[in-house]
Amino acid sequence: MKAVEVSGLTVAYDRKPVLTDVHFSVPKGKLIGIVGPNGAGKSTLIKAILGLIPRSSGAVRIFGQKYSPKNKDVGYVPQRGSVDWDFPTNALDVVLMGRYGCLGWVRRPSKKDVEAAKECLQKVGMLQFAGRQISQLSGGQQQRVFLARALIQEADVYFMDEPFAGVDAATEKAIISLLNELKRRGKTVLVVHHDLQTVGEYFDWTMLLNRKLIQCGPTKDVFTISHLQRTYGGKLAFLEKEQMLIKQ
Repeated sequence: MKAVEVSGLTVAYDRKPVLTDVHFSVPKGKLIGIVGPNGAGKSTLIKAILGLIPRSSGAVRIFGQKYSPKNKDVGYVPQRGSVDWDFPTNALDVVLMGRYGCLGWVRRPSKKDVEAAKECLQKVGMLQFAGRQISQLSGGQQQRVFLARALIQEADVYFMDEPFAGVDAATEKAIISLLNELKRRGKTVLVVHHDLQTVGEYFDWTMLLNRKLIQCGPTKDVFTISHLQRTYGGKLAFLEKEQMLIKQ
């Protein structure tokens, strides 16, 4: 069974298409990089799949079932820039928000929930900052907290919107280590990513997008000069020595 199936997905703003007739499916237990130029609709794709923005058309299935925003099998890490970091709450409370799908909005978190939140903060190296206001954390630390919030959901499919953007090298290393742990546990993770140099290293599947789907499949088959030229236009150079692709 496919973890995620999308068919005929189209999104338009003011009647201007942003994504057109996107079809793809991805299997369980893969790390999938969603790659394309600025304005290609990568973040729009994730938000449309999750029902955070309206679709003009299209259907989404998670493990064969029609997707609903109430689906507890799906976790989401938004772009850091889209979050109100001045909201008066601490890191532990942010992580506990990931439990609300299980708790409802009336029941208070139990001692077990709090311990689970602390365990997730420990996994991302943020337990010592559990009581720190999120506005007082660095960008990389904020990103780690949101990853911990996704972890506590114990989802089977995760959507992450540029989790590596604006973080330091240590945080990037911690994030990719965490993503690989999720994959080892059979989770499926779709990640909006912009750094072409690390695609081959980080992801075993790649989706190339530029307002429409260019290719989606195993990275070794998809991440090629010809497909990238179709995605980005212009010239792309292959640095054989470093075994990576860069945009010129």
